[in-house]
Amino acid sequence: MNLEKRIKAFVKLGLFLKQFKSGEQNASLQELNNQFYTDFDSLISLQKSKNGWFERENVLLAINEIANSLTENNLSDWVSNYNFKEETTKTIGVIMAGNIPLVGFHDFLSVLILGNKIHAKLSSDDNTLLPKIAEVLIAIEPHFKSQIKFIEKLENFDAVIATGSNNTARYFKQYFGKRPHIIRKNRNSVAIIHKEDTQEDLKALGADIFQYFGLGCRSVSKLYVPKNYVFDTFFEALFDYKEVIYNNKYANNYDYNKAVYLLGSNELLDNNFLLLKNENSLTSPVGVLYYEYYDDANTLKKHINEINDELQCVVSSKNTPIDTFSFGEAQCPKLNDYADGVDTIEFLIGLN
Repeated sequence: MNLEKRIKAFVKLGLFLKQFKSGEQNASLQELNNQFYTDFDSLISLQKSKNGWFERENVLLAINEIANSLTENNLSDWVSNYNFKEETTKTIGVIMAGNIPLVGFHDFLSVLILGNKIHAKLSSDDNTLLPKIAEVLIAIEPHFKSQIKFIEKLENFDAVIATGSNNTARYFKQYFGKRPHIIRKNRNSVAIIHKEDTQEDLKALGADIFQYFGLGCRSVSKLYVPKNYVFDTFFEALFDYKEVIYNNKYANNYDYNKAVYLLGSNELLDNNFLLLKNENSLTSPVGVLYYEYYDDANTLKKHINEINDELQCVVSSKNTPIDTFSFGEAQCPKLNDYADGVDTIEFLIGLN
């Protein structure tokens, strides 16, 4: 199966996935829908019973972002930036995280689009959606059947891509260090706020904070705000996201962290569904957003550069001396926005 056929298969998969956000079936996919649509839609709804963080809205968000990326133009433009041979097929072991729905899909796509085989070890927190997507992909292009395996233990592989926490990364490094590998650790995302930011600007930032309940590496966990910044407009802008508190897991985290901080006599800003705490650290708990004041853009740029290895992305409403995503775009990465800044495709090509 050549590259053109692989691209066409993923484009059709994208059309299939695109249907679920809108709830409107694509007439051109009738045969595929007869086989998979109802089961897949039911599986989306079942996710919360398997993982309390995976509410239907968030699962649909993840699926729709994947669908948006799987267009012929996007896929063709992405792979056209690389030179690779069709002849060599490697077996790539992929250990996937489970913090947000389908977080391992980009690795799944990267391995397969180059013609490699994938042996995927799924997180117990997210182990049903990707196998079903693989079934759909195989129905579209049966050649993928021999290319995809979901396994419990990695064996007989040529290279590994593993995503986990800083603790598991040490284990991965020890276990896989002698093989070609990409090992990803914890990363955080931050936002830069300006005094001139409007309520509309900050409402867009709310998506970067609250989508997936802040559990993703692209979720904003910290704000950098100008000295003497008044948070009134910020809190007003976030009002539309108040329903996060109705998720039991989120509410339990919010209540627990509030109690701990108050017992420690910490100063907090609180809008009854999000706590703001002045803190130098980047990694805030669920229900909490850290903030830190900055003097000027150039000083902040120096600081951001110093912690760059700990950051996944930086968001802002305006052009700054720092390379940023726009507010609201943190959870909408393009195909070449690689996790941890490591080019997965370049890594895979280098194995041949």
